[in-house]
Amino acid sequence: MLLLSVFAENVLKIVCLTGIPAVIPICVSALTFYIAWIILLFLWSIPIILAEYAIGRFTRNSAPVAFFKFLGKHFIWVGGWLVATIFFLSAYYAVIIGWCIYYFYISCTAAALPSTEEDGLALFNDFARDSYWPLLTQLLAILLTSGFLFGGIRWIERANLFLVPILLLIVVFTFVWSLTRDYAEVGITYLFTPSWQSLSNPGLWIAAAGQNAFDTSCGMASLMTYATFMGRSAGIVRYSVTVPLINNLVSFYASIMLFSTVFSTLITTNPTLTRTAILKLLQDAGPGSTGLTFTWIPVLFSKVGTFGRVLCALFFLSLTFAGISSLLSEIQVYILTLKDFGVSHRLAVSIAIIACTIVGVPSALSLHFLENQDTTWGYGLIVSGFLIAIVVVIYKPTRFRQVLINQFGTDDWKVPMLWIPVIAFMVPVQTIILLVWWIYEQIQHDPSWFELSLSSLMGTLFEWLITLCLLVLVNIIVVCFKRTLFIRVRTTGCNPHDPKTYENLDDISIEGIRFVKEF
Repeated sequence: MLLLSVFAENVLKIVCLTGIPAVIPICVSALTFYIAWIILLFLWSIPIILAEYAIGRFTRNSAPVAFFKFLGKHFIWVGGWLVATIFFLSAYYAVIIGWCIYYFYISCTAAALPSTEEDGLALFNDFARDSYWPLLTQLLAILLTSGFLFGGIRWIERANLFLVPILLLIVVFTFVWSLTRDYAEVGITYLFTPSWQSLSNPGLWIAAAGQNAFDTSCGMASLMTYATFMGRSAGIVRYSVTVPLINNLVSFYASIMLFSTVFSTLITTNPTLTRTAILKLLQDAGPGSTGLTFTWIPVLFSKVGTFGRVLCALFFLSLTFAGISSLLSEIQVYILTLKDFGVSHRLAVSIAIIACTIVGVPSALSLHFLENQDTTWGYGLIVSGFLIAIVVVIYKPTRFRQVLINQFGTDDWKVPMLWIPVIAFMVPVQTIILLVWWIYEQIQHDPSWFELSLSSLMGTLFEWLITLCLLVLVNIIVVCFKRTLFIRVRTTGCNPHDPKTYENLDDISIEGIRFVKEF
């Protein structure tokens, strides 16, 4: 059931939020983007995901407590950064789930599905840009999520057992169907035509890293939270390799489906359009390319006939439940954090739901604000991945590999020595280079980068700075006033600096809690 939840979470991100066309510059081919994407998958995402799983399973606590155990009381803010990042992401993510609910409604009630790019864009803009419907659908998505949090997650697990396979079957069907359309080969040709000089374009690598982090949940702390419920026999090394590979494979299929559909439809309806013009339309299809699925999937299903309406309704219904599964896992990150602060479960859920709703309202009312949140906290995931790697470096990668993974796990693949130089050297260096490159690119190509606005570099850096200052301030207050920060932690959690807590352990239970002294 845990794997189903992880998979459902990523299905929505892959199919609905794939920003691949939007992040590829017009002068860059998609194939070279995928090359960078695959390289970073193995040299950045997978090593970090493995460390994230290992930290969560070993400490059995939220990110702030886990980092407290590794780094001490002065660096609780490091784990707080991971929680803050996923909090802001989940707030606008609920808005996207609301869009899925609306499109399910439209698929069931509209006189006809949009059959052209203009009709698809008009439907999306009338809903997302020119109405208050997104606010209502966001609240509905939050309400459904609240029901599962308070009433029991088993209901959505049962729904996903039925709906996630349906979603995958629909994706496979639409993938095959899109390949049979006239001029689909034009889009596929573009997708697989290399432009080798673009590999020297820093924007390509930055976009590939951000897409990787979002696709695989790398640095979100949701995998760390999942891992707190795993026993020693859980195959975290297997999960770290196979799940991201499957995610990216499905993402690859989804991009083929979208490219073949878009090129086929646009060339059929407007034969004079150039490839550059088509790519420009792809990039303008919504903030972070969120509009691509909502614009083009209904158009594709409209070509199937009456059966297409049924498929479209099932597609967006399945996306809705996959999205709620994802939102549940993201909200659980800060629910667990609140519980480690001593807040009761029901109060923690209430606080999390209210905060997520309030922070998500601006994204529901403004696509410009939603795009800002997508950019700011999407790149914030790269920072989160860097911080996870730094924890491994400080603890010593060889010791981390031996104690937290190879010896602690009982039924899993062994991590090879190659992981050590990758996590200790390549991941931190890649992250620094990518962030410096990104800042340089923004300064070079945006004359107003220094202005404080939603779309500027300074706006993103300012949001990061405010968040960081608040986290550090809370950390300082706790340390200076000798406050007991973590009232309750699980008895099953291990202290990475105390061998007595993890040597000669049987498989782990997750039941009890204990009170801890002030640090």
